[in-house]
Amino acid sequence: MGVTRSDLFSETQNELASIAKVFAHPARVAIIQYLLKSNTCLNGHLVEELGLAQATISQHLKELKNSGILQGTIEGVSVSYCIDPKRWAEIQQIFNTLFNSYPAVDCCDDC
Repeated sequence: MGVTRSDLFSETQNELASIAKVFAHPARVAIIQYLLKSNTCLNGHLVEELGLAQATISQHLKELKNSGILQGTIEGVSVSYCIDPKRWAEIQQIFNTLFNSYPAVDCCDDC
């Protein structure tokens, strides 16, 4: 697969693609859903909830944190993550702008 020519696309298009990539793994979607439901969580709870290995959970948490979706604290061996409300609102706005740009008319009536 070739290197993406991100310079050919707008900042918004690149950000949307980057966010979509984070959401593109079902384990990350499950982590986000769990965090939204509980509004906070310790890493160990995710292992029990999702049935994935600790290393796998940690890898997905890292991706989510790098994207800004999660914020967290580390106290000794205890790691606590939650949704970053500011970033979550930004992501929601980015997707809403895309989805709301559709005029909701069936352009294929003549097909």
